[in-house]
Amino acid sequence: MTVKEHILALLDSNKGEYFSGEEIAVQLSVTRSAVWKAIKSLQTDGYSIQAVTNKGYSMSPQTDILSTSAISKYLDTQGQKLRVEVFKTISSTNEAVKNLASNGEAEGKVILSEEQTAGRGRMGRKFFSPPGTGIYMSILLRPKLSATDSALLTTCAAVAVALSIESVSGKETQIKWVNDVFMEGKKVCGILTEASVSLENGWLDYAVLGIGINVALPSEGFPNDLTEIATTVISENNPYGDLRNRLVAEVLNHFMRYYEHLTDRLFLSEYKKRLISLGEPVTVIKDNKQRKATAIDIDDDCHLKVRYENGDEEYLSSGEVSIKI
Repeated sequence: MTVKEHILALLDSNKGEYFSGEEIAVQLSVTRSAVWKAIKSLQTDGYSIQAVTNKGYSMSPQTDILSTSAISKYLDTQGQKLRVEVFKTISSTNEAVKNLASNGEAEGKVILSEEQTAGRGRMGRKFFSPPGTGIYMSILLRPKLSATDSALLTTCAAVAVALSIESVSGKETQIKWVNDVFMEGKKVCGILTEASVSLENGWLDYAVLGIGINVALPSEGFPNDLTEIATTVISENNPYGDLRNRLVAEVLNHFMRYYEHLTDRLFLSEYKKRLISLGEPVTVIKDNKQRKATAIDIDDDCHLKVRYENGDEEYLSSGEVSIKI
């Protein structure tokens, strides 16, 4: 790690505590000038670091900038196996991870960014990714999984996100089939899974699991087209300290526990419990056509069973259709 990265890890792991410049310099075997330059650079990056005469440097407990060191302190044994990297800005975390996967990167790489300039959701939709208020994260996976079972990754991730949001916020969540997480009737998280499939055997070469969570309301608010359909984990006036780093770690911890035994479908009961549409009328959108139906059930492969108005029943695959509720 660089001097800057070492100092960030030190202050981030001990928020509210003071360390003198001399103490840090001795610990890192660098000059006090190098420490001062690194502190100034961190402050320029947006970290709230106080410098007090005769006390030293301290990071404010309210600082909530994503960092590898801050996330790592909340990761459990399974989560610690992941290799987390954080960017200030990126075009798309999914695209970055896909590029790594294509070049042979091993499973377990996680890329996050404070903002995305070209974030994407399902069906090629743009994903609103403003700086400093959300979580934009992609995970590289190389599961021993057939393409037909790939929906398990997405639905498992939805449960991991739902449980994590409930843990940090104390509020209930719901899931809209197949993988949108809702709070109080509005969308708070979108998940996009992209994969490369071997034509030889139909198994996944790799999967990229992209997760976008609205944590706090941006200062300028949501765009007009999202105001009525999107929400945030916390209210805009709620000081959230280290919440984003903790939420990232919670999601990774929950996901990795399920992922280790993915085909056992240990997450399925939690998924069904939160599913919004079961027993309710939905509109099935397929091949640019819409049909009225009732959502009946979810099978073990997370296909949605619907009954159309004429009495016909069908199991829907998320790759083929979407639904409106």
